[in-house]
Amino acid sequence: MNLVQMLDLNARKFPHKDCLRAAGHGWTFAQVRGLAQQAAAVLQSWGVGQGDRVAIMSHNTVSFVVAIYGAWQAGAVVVPVNHKLTAPEVDYILGHSGASVLLFDGALAAVADKLATPVRKASLDSDAQGHPRFDDLLDTAPAFSPLAIADGDPAQILYTSGTTGKPKGCLHSHKNVVMAGITGALVLKMDEHDRLLMAMPIWHSSPLNNWFMGIQYVGGTTVLLREYHPLHFLQAVQDEKCSVYFGAPISYLLPLQMVPGFADFDLSSMRCWVYGGGPIAGDTARRLMAAYGSANFYQVYGMTEAGPTGATLLPADQVAKAGSIGRHGLPGADLMVMKSDGQPAGPGDTGEIWLKADSMMLGYYQDPASTSAAFQDGWYKTGDVARLDDDGYLFIVDRTKDMIVTGGENVYSKEVEDALAAHAQVVEAAVIGRPHPQWGETVTAYVVPAQEAALTPEELQDFLAERLARYKIPREIRFVTALPHTPTGKVMKFKLRQEEA
Repeated sequence: MNLVQMLDLNARKFPHKDCLRAAGHGWTFAQVRGLAQQAAAVLQSWGVGQGDRVAIMSHNTVSFVVAIYGAWQAGAVVVPVNHKLTAPEVDYILGHSGASVLLFDGALAAVADKLATPVRKASLDSDAQGHPRFDDLLDTAPAFSPLAIADGDPAQILYTSGTTGKPKGCLHSHKNVVMAGITGALVLKMDEHDRLLMAMPIWHSSPLNNWFMGIQYVGGTTVLLREYHPLHFLQAVQDEKCSVYFGAPISYLLPLQMVPGFADFDLSSMRCWVYGGGPIAGDTARRLMAAYGSANFYQVYGMTEAGPTGATLLPADQVAKAGSIGRHGLPGADLMVMKSDGQPAGPGDTGEIWLKADSMMLGYYQDPASTSAAFQDGWYKTGDVARLDDDGYLFIVDRTKDMIVTGGENVYSKEVEDALAAHAQVVEAAVIGRPHPQWGETVTAYVVPAQEAALTPEELQDFLAERLARYKIPREIRFVTALPHTPTGKVMKFKLRQEEA
């Protein structure tokens, strides 16, 4: 099945059922399909055809959903763009993908107007001075010319966050995306009665492919929040009777901190609370379960390259195995941990996670060298270093590129960063290896102290001495006002390494 067929099937099976809800209004599957065909007709009138790239930069809106389905109906490849990027960053994606059209949320006109890449532009959801409003063009769209879409046709280019350099474009077929959705639906046992709350940015790989496509596959309803807000999040769960939610760990904690009447909200409709992008400690898991009145929390782990698909920590293990990503691959996926000597890891060993999945990308767009380097014998080498415990559960300890080798000892930067973060006056820390003529590398920490903190390197080293082996303690500690981040909040350690060089 491809993505066009999926929408067509739902429009036949559930024509009068809400596909989308936003701001208290509903759009049925039949309506969404009709709007998507009108959108496809507009794109076709602009010369968009099979294999052309259409970039879409938007908040969580009905217009975004209509645009992506319209692009697929026209045979195009969708390029979702992070709405938090600056103009030069968007220009890179447009240029690299070869996009001929950019559909952008009207609220993002300030960025769209600064772009240098020659693409045809139109605004979504709201007006943008000097640009046609794509939504308005649907009413006068010419006749739609249906195309034959094959399951293996390219459907999507998802760009990585660029923590080690320029973002790479992960090229996915229609089948890849459908399989990522099927995996999400299977894990949570979703069906047509479920109502997914989409409060995280829908253009992100997991919200889009695992959860939105998962609920689409089973014919459920998606409730769109334009942007995440702690109060609006609680109101949507209560008012729309949502049953499935995916969010970053912070999206669960903020309502507890910022909404005084948290306990007054009725969250009983929620069946599955899903989180990803980082682990939750055991104490935090207990706190969230008590506050949200549910033990049904799932942590998910995956890679954009794989759809994303990977592993999950099930509700029963949230406290006992807190911090783990689970112990085996999700449906349609397989995981193994490989040691540096090329042998599979056993209990107590540490190695790199290798992954196979039905939703694995076709490859990095226009980058055969990186594609070849990322795979071995059909396995995708994730770059994530994990430790296996005695029960076979995997615990992420670092990225392979972030592991430091000093004096023949392996130092996992994440372990040192976590220890630094435990200091009350440390806001954030990043640890890298600086080349050293005798030791190979020396552990170096960049630390953002709390405002007006009078920290010294010696004080932090003494603090770490009670928590880490001596060889893991940074020999050099540099205090900075901020660390370089990607628009999605990940630290760009390659910039720190460039500074050291």
